[in-house]
Amino acid sequence: MNASRTRALRLSVAVLVCCVGLLAGCSDSDSGSSGREESSTTQAAVPAADGDLQSTYQKVIKDVLPSVVQIQTGGDLGSGVVYDDQGHIVTNAHVVGDAKTFEVTTANSENVLTATLVYSYPEQDLAVVKLDKVPDGLRPAAFGNSAKVAVGQIVLAMGSPLGLSSSVTQGIVSATGRTVSEGGSDGGTGATIPNMVQTSAAINPGNSGGALVNLDGQVIGIPTLAATDPRIGSAAPGIGFAIPASMVKTVAGQIIEDGKVTDSGRAALGITGRTVVDGAFQAAGVAVVEVEEGGAADKAGLQEGDVITQLGDTPVTTITSLSEALAGMKPGQKTSVTYTRNGSAKTVDVTLGEQ
Repeated sequence: MNASRTRALRLSVAVLVCCVGLLAGCSDSDSGSSGREESSTTQAAVPAADGDLQSTYQKVIKDVLPSVVQIQTGGDLGSGVVYDDQGHIVTNAHVVGDAKTFEVTTANSENVLTATLVYSYPEQDLAVVKLDKVPDGLRPAAFGNSAKVAVGQIVLAMGSPLGLSSSVTQGIVSATGRTVSEGGSDGGTGATIPNMVQTSAAINPGNSGGALVNLDGQVIGIPTLAATDPRIGSAAPGIGFAIPASMVKTVAGQIIEDGKVTDSGRAALGITGRTVVDGAFQAAGVAVVEVEEGGAADKAGLQEGDVITQLGDTPVTTITSLSEALAGMKPGQKTSVTYTRNGSAKTVDVTLGEQ
């Protein structure tokens, strides 16, 4: 993704932009004096535990970084993760955009490889591309168990922020289970993504599609979004989001096996809608513009012109809030829809379909 792009996304009161992290610089220790005493003092100032952690970082980087690639599409760039030894690479849908062919550079080589799109799934902001020729020594990444991701866990983010390939940054898992809505303008997919991993690892343009890695050398997420403060329009430090490994494996596995996503696991109401406002120009619900024939809303009796105000126990004021409510549900789940029709409030039970 181009470094100059600052695509707006939304999370509660935060605005989000796509991308991920640049390695913080390290400075050498002062060397103004020399001698055995200084050497002894310096060693005493570095606890053994710090040395152990540094060694762990270096081992993880050595093991995983060769599996993280840079993806170039026209004037834009992003990152990707080698998924298998057949040359499949998983990345973000917003990284591939509308392109069908790509230039890929691995961490261990400056040689440019060519790749072709297998399938893009914007609804989850994931895509798979395949190298046209698999180079010797291509190393797939190991993907971890999302259920074991815990708040406070140390993680490393790897990718190509601002075009700086093979960069690494460090942080922790700040939260899990976040539902994040991505904007649909300036190259965004408009996806609402559930169960994202929040991290303090720095996120910058170009690192989207890279790897969020635990200290066991397993990819636990694909860094996708960073937050910006809407009041000042600049990055909000330490707030980034990654698509969990479980969803990455589900989507990528289906794309590789079937050439598309056949079972999204994402609930759908089966409508096209738009946000409506009240007399005070405040968002007040979602107007049904079109009802999908045979879909969940159609079977429940919803009609064009109805205004949805609640899904289950969750108030609905905008199309984004409706998407976020659906993101926390499953296909086949039964819930209720509260709506107004011709000025009268009504509630109907609905069995959700699949997106």
